[in-house]
Amino acid sequence: MSEFRRLPNLAALRAFEAAARHQNFSRAADEVHLTHGAISHQVRALEEELGVALFIRHGKRIAITPDGEQFANTIRTALGEIAKAAELLKVRQQQPRLAITALPSFAARWLSPRLGRFIEHYPDLEVSLQSSNQLADFNRESIDIGIRFGLGNYPGLVSELLMGDYYYPVVSPHYHGGQLPQTPAELATSHLLRCDEEPWEPWFRAAGLDNEEPTSGLVFQDASILSRAAVDGQGIALGRHAIVRSDIENGSLVRLFDISIPSPVSYHLVYAAHAMEKPQVKAFRAWLLEEIGK
Repeated sequence: MSEFRRLPNLAALRAFEAAARHQNFSRAADEVHLTHGAISHQVRALEEELGVALFIRHGKRIAITPDGEQFANTIRTALGEIAKAAELLKVRQQQPRLAITALPSFAARWLSPRLGRFIEHYPDLEVSLQSSNQLADFNRESIDIGIRFGLGNYPGLVSELLMGDYYYPVVSPHYHGGQLPQTPAELATSHLLRCDEEPWEPWFRAAGLDNEEPTSGLVFQDASILSRAAVDGQGIALGRHAIVRSDIENGSLVRLFDISIPSPVSYHLVYAAHAMEKPQVKAFRAWLLEEIGK
């Protein structure tokens, strides 16, 4: 902030740059819609502030000094960058844009592989997919619509239930030399991978085991990283179906046992009440519901 306070008067800089380019106060005045006297006054005030002569005056004729020429070039470059930035903002404002937020795991493993099909129908639409484990501020971050994994209570936003999910153990077919557990009880001697806030214990109970929650080893913060570790053969993961399904389909993971447990939380579509006024948001919602329906 202190650097901006030291800036010379911006109107004076604009007047000086125009005068330097035209080498004439009158033509500069016409360009910036001021009088000849106003331009002369602003340039003189700028010279006094800087303590340097920017022009040599010969009656009504002026000639720019070497210092003035160098300063004018710097100002011209800066004003050009500002003009480009302003034009870019105008173009972006005119171009249809859709900003989506989702958990990294869901964005990477479920949404992103399908999003190309949506973009094919709207080739002129700029789509921004943001992923974070933190709840996004829709207003501050200019987000149109989001997909959250939770209980569905998001104050200030419309929340629609998209789908539930469920968990079951998954492992690489090459884990332990391909000698995979044949019964749930064998998991007690296996290396179990864990994800934050997605405990094994409820699955143990569903399988009739009294095993306690594992307390050692690496705890992953994201379900997609957990599944990647399982694919790499680092251990057995309690996989969330929406996240591990593609790995099972391509053979990178195999499901162990037919026992699954429902997730206590679900996927929800969230957006501000006015968001559906945008055609692109309404189109994305319709497309997403169709994809989930499949």
